[in-house]
Amino acid sequence: MVKKPKWVVEKEQAKKAGAAETVWLFGLHAVRDALLNPKREKLRLILTPNAAIKLEDALAQAGIAPEIQDPRNFKAPIDPQSVHQGAVLEVKPLNWGSLEDVALGEGPARMILLDRVSDPHNVGAILRSAEVLGARAVIGTRHHAAPETGALAKTASGALERQPYLRERNLSDTIIAVQKMGYLVLGLDGEAEETIDQAVDGLRDRAIALVLGAEGPGLRPKTKETCDKLVKIPAMGTFGSLNVSNAAAVALYAVRG
Repeated sequence: MVKKPKWVVEKEQAKKAGAAETVWLFGLHAVRDALLNPKREKLRLILTPNAAIKLEDALAQAGIAPEIQDPRNFKAPIDPQSVHQGAVLEVKPLNWGSLEDVALGEGPARMILLDRVSDPHNVGAILRSAEVLGARAVIGTRHHAAPETGALAKTASGALERQPYLRERNLSDTIIAVQKMGYLVLGLDGEAEETIDQAVDGLRDRAIALVLGAEGPGLRPKTKETCDKLVKIPAMGTFGSLNVSNAAAVALYAVRG
């Protein structure tokens, strides 16, 4: 009997694990938007009587029967410290398709690529900004990145249901792929000589991808090498640093078409 190569076995195992994966969303905003999203596969809904009243309209559209629990004895499989507001929903992760599916299309395109940004609160805030400022997608990595979680969804305040969030195997390969699609790829680096406004002057009709690294480490050397340019957000004061979610919002605004 011929044994399968190790990489084939690992790929099959990852596919099985992905098929079995579920996410527990919590909080009225996150749960409401998931209930109203026809693309979201909903599995189990737990509500307090008060939350059920507040979500009555979403429940009517979603077609899922909730389990009603007393708020004094609310037993849902989430962190007890989570601010759930009496609403918890088990779902399957969203499938946004391939990188090409989200990157290509008509008109000036903008995307955010994240280099090992693992804090779900930062990624949730970035998704929210990306939706408001018209980014086509936020792209992370499969490892060392924030997965789809209840905390991420709550911070995103509903944007997770509408804003494509993909996690690719290798960031450098992803950068090369979007470059081949015609994107100008700009890496955010506080030590860069050129500002983001200077870099996009006369190029706002181009598709632009912004690459941001985790706070502290920033962009990895390989990521820097692969970007078309390294750019910085100019600081007015002596303290010249923004957290990654704020930097993403400012950078997206700076490159708007």
